[in-house]
Amino acid sequence: MSAVYVMDACALLAVYNAEEGAKVVADILRDARNGAVEVVMHQLNLLEVYYGVYRDVGKEEAANRLEKARQLPIMINPTIDSQMLEEAGRLKATYKVSLADSIVLAQAAVLGAKLLTADHHEFDIVEQKEPIKFQWVR
Repeated sequence: MSAVYVMDACALLAVYNAEEGAKVVADILRDARNGAVEVVMHQLNLLEVYYGVYRDVGKEEAANRLEKARQLPIMINPTIDSQMLEEAGRLKATYKVSLADSIVLAQAAVLGAKLLTADHHEFDIVEQKEPIKFQWVR
C-alpha cells in the first residue's frame, strides 16, 4: 500500500501562495498524480482554503482556487463517520484546537496517514503526545 497523506489547509495554501514549503507539497502532489502516494483532504479543511482566499482576495479568486483544488490528485472526503467524530471530539477537547484542526488531526489518526501541515503553533504539542505522524512542509 502506498503512503497516505492528509492535507491541511495551510499546505495547499503554501502552493497557491508560493510560500516556503510549496515545493514539498508540490512534490507530494506529483507523486500522487503518478500513483506513488495518496492524498486526502477533508472538505472542512478545503473550506478553510476557500474562505481564506475569499476573505483576502475575493469571491472570484476563491472560486478559481476551489476549482483548481478539485483538479488536483486529492481525494476530498465529505463525511465524518463515527470513529472520526469521536477522535475529533477527543482531540478538540484535549488540545483545544479549532474544529477544522480537530478534523484534520482525526482524519490522519483514523487513516494512519501522515498529516501534511505547517501549523507548528497548533500541532507541536499534539506531535509530542499523540501517535499521529506529521510531514512538516516548513
